[in-house]
Amino acid sequence: MQELNFPRYSFRVKNSENKLFLFDVVRKKFVRLTPEEWVRQHVVWYLHHELHYPLSLINVEKEIALHQTKKRYDVVVFKRDGSIHLIVECKAPQIGINQTTFDQIARYNLKLHASYLMVTNGHTHYYCTMDYIEEKYQFLREIPTYSP
Repeated sequence: MQELNFPRYSFRVKNSENKLFLFDVVRKKFVRLTPEEWVRQHVVWYLHHELHYPLSLINVEKEIALHQTKKRYDVVVFKRDGSIHLIVECKAPQIGINQTTFDQIARYNLKLHASYLMVTNGHTHYYCTMDYIEEKYQFLREIPTYSP
C-alpha cells in the first residue's frame, strides 16, 4: 500500500487466498485491505496514538438510517456522555476531496450532530467544527487532542 500523510504505523497484516487483510483494533478482527480501509486504519491509529483518543470511544463502519436509506459512516469518536465528538469520512487515496465529499459528511451529521468533522483521502486532511446556530462549518488547522 502507498505511503500516506500520517505517521508510520505497524499494522498486523495477513494474506489469505491471495488477498491482504489488516487487523482492525476497534472491530477486533481482520478486515479486507482496500485503499479506503488503508486510510481508515491510519485515521484510527492517528486518533489513538497521536491525539490520545481511547479506542473504547472510537467506532468504525457502522450503519445509520438516513432519509429512508441506510448509510455507513467510516469513523466516529464519542464523548464519555455518549454524544458524538467527531465524524470522519475516509476516501481512497486516489479519490479527490470535493464538495460532494463535504455534502456526504454533512448529511451524516444531520443525524449524528458531531462537534467536529474530518475528511481525508490519506494525503489531504480537512478539519472543521460545526456552528449549529449559523448552520455552517468553520475550517480548522487540526482537531483537538483528547481531554476527558
